[in-house]
Parts: sequence; structure tokens; C-alpha cells
Amino acid sequence: MRNASVWQRVLGLARTVIEGVVFDEDAAAIVVSVRPRKGARRRCGRCGRRAVWFDRGEGRRRWRGLDVGTVQVWLEADAPRVNCRVHGPTVGQVPWARHGVGHTRDFDETVAWLATQCSKTAVTELMRIAWRTVGAIVARVSADIDARVDRLAGLRRIGIDEISYKRGHRYLTVVVDHDSGALVWAAPGRDEATLRRFFDQLGIERAGQITHVSADAAEWIATVVAERCPNAIRCADAFHVVAWATDALDEVRRQAWNEARGAVDRRRAGRASGHARALKRARYALWKNPENLSHHQQHKLDWIAKTDPRLWRAYLLKEGLRTVFVLKGDAGKQALDHWILWARRCRIEPFVALQRRIVKHRAAIDAALDSGLSNALIESTNTKIRLITRVAFGFHGPQPLIALAMLSLGAHPPVLPGRP
Repeated sequence: MRNASVWQRVLGLARTVIEGVVFDEDAAAIVVSVRPRKGARRRCGRCGRRAVWFDRGEGRRRWRGLDVGTVQVWLEADAPRVNCRVHGPTVGQVPWARHGVGHTRDFDETVAWLATQCSKTAVTELMRIAWRTVGAIVARVSADIDARVDRLAGLRRIGIDEISYKRGHRYLTVVVDHDSGALVWAAPGRDEATLRRFFDQLGIERAGQITHVSADAAEWIATVVAERCPNAIRCADAFHVVAWATDALDEVRRQAWNEARGAVDRRRAGRASGHARALKRARYALWKNPENLSHHQQHKLDWIAKTDPRLWRAYLLKEGLRTVFVLKGDAGKQALDHWILWARRCRIEPFVALQRRIVKHRAAIDAALDSGLSNALIESTNTKIRLITRVAFGFHGPQPLIALAMLSLGAHPPVLPGRP
């Protein structure tokens, strides 16, 4: 095998002729002189169409390639311009790099893959590039994938939620595909206008093919889904519904605690002691599921059952609502009917208000019981987005975060060069 062929294999070059290889003492790097093969020449760098010669451009250029061992590699070639019928005078396309970029495709793909696996600091140290260069490469590779594939194709069951990505009420609206488990869309904002942008991009025909939408009870989501997805069944998230019951239970616990420490009939209550102190420390025993209780927390619940019947009934109401979503289907709907009647006459105001809220969202809750859909997948996706943000030590804006999230959690992750 000739030296040129060896270097071609080592560097992973296709449709490229290697003219020579030298070691640049000043740059302490290997410089490989290359040129496109005959069939890859005189093409527009933007659209790839064949075009006529225009001029020699600004002379020879260099592109950073993947290191060979511990030594940097640069590709060097002429950069003539062609006269494209669409884009006018443009630097000609080269097969080893994207247009207007100072790195080879393999270099970009490697950096993008590393960015989905470790922190930006580790990537900058390993690849010997700047922090902002990593973000630019991630955005570039993500945009290349978006241009090549349709992330919104074949959507039938989706989940919609919002996530806070930065202080100051900075939110992203996130959409996942329940069937593939992939993140399919994200954009800054959490309002009707933001969600309408997703359905505008999806289109009327494909929006009509969506059968189920899982979300919490946010009105801005319900309004847009009813407007843009007339055939979709909206499914309430079981976790959020049970969380409503947990909030109602905690309100009853605070009322009992305030009564026990004298904060109801006195202007200034003293420090909690005795019964009030025990109630305060019972919060986690009341919140946790029975199967997860410690021995001490189980004793705490037994003490509440004997000393505070009202708080104990509130706890049983919370557990009764949780059982509804454990049963699911027709059994869950029948259990929910009984729970509503029980909560309606329980004379515990937070739960009386909760049953009115559940009746208001009954159709979406029944749909969740029938389909078994929840926001568990999208909550998991949100947790991974928070992890991405933390590992990267934050982002200056939403777009770099969205690009990295789409690469990491989408259905089309970057692939390392040379892998199938």
C-alpha cells in the first residue's frame, strides 16, 4: 500500500487526492496537502450544485483534522471560487469539510459525540479547542441532522411539558414522542404562542394524525391542543394529579400544626412543642407512599391515626386517589367515582376543592386511565436536560442547550467517524 493510501485510510478521506504530507516545525503539526477528486470539483459550497469557475479565491486554506496520536493534523488545499446560479460567487465545495468551517467533518462529528457524553471542559481539553467552538460545532452538527431527517415524522402519541433552564423564569417548551421515547422538539418560552410554533412546524395534516397528548393541567397547553389537534385525546398526568392531593394533604397538616401550637387563636404563637412538634416532623411520613415508609415513619402514621382523625382522613384521601392510578382502566374510573363522592362529603375544605378540580379535568383523567399514558417519559427527559445544563456549567442562551439536547436525547445522535 502506498503512503498516500495509508494516509487516506488514517484520515478517513473520501473523494480526495493526497498530494503530500509534511511536518510543520513552526506549528508542530502534520500538514497534509489535498485536493478534491475530479468528480467532486467545481461545486457550490452552499448547495452542492455544479458551477462554472470564477477565480482562485484567497489562496490556500487549512482545516483542522483529528489528531494522529499526540500531534495535530491540518489539511491544506486551494480554495477557488465558483459562480453558482443560485448563490453567485462562492467558495467551492470540498468533500472533507462543511462550507465556511475551519474543521473537517470527522473533527466536528467527534466533538459533537463527545459533547453528548461528557462536559464541555473535558471536550475542550481533549480536542484542544475553545469553549465557544464546542457550542458552534454542536449547533452545526445538529442543524445538519435537522436538514437531513424529519424529526416530526410519524408522530402519534406525544407529551408536552415545560422546564426551567435558567434563573429569572427562563423556560423551554419540550415535546417528546411516547412511541420512540425521543425528544422531537424544543423552543424557548412556555405559552400558547410557543406551542403554536410547534404545530405550525408540524402542519395541519400531521397534527390531525396525533391520537394522544399527555400533559399537566396547564390551560395554555389544553387550549392549543384543543385548537390544533381536534382528533387527539388529552391525557392528564397521573403524577401531577396525585401531587394536587399531596398539596391538599400538606395544607391540612399545616392547619393542624397551627392549631396545635396556638397560632389560630393567639396573635403570636410560641415555639412548637409536644403535639405540634410531632406533627411538624410527620410531613415526610404523610408524603411518602406506604411501601416506602421506614419503621419510624410507620409508627408516626399510627400515632396520627390515633390522635388526629381529620389529618388521618386527609391522608387516606390522598392514598385513595393514588390507588385510582394504580388500578387504571374501568376499575380505576369506578374507584375515582367513589373517591369523588367521598371527597365531596369529607368536610375537609382542601379536598372538597380538589374534587371540584378533578371533576373539571375528568375527561383527561379518564383518558389517562384508559391509555396508561403519563408524563413520566417527559419528566425523565427534563431531568436529563437539567443534567446537560449542569455538566456544561450553564448556557449563555437557549439555542446551544436545545442543540445539545436534541443531539443527546433525539432519535438521531451523532456517530463517531469510522463506526457503522
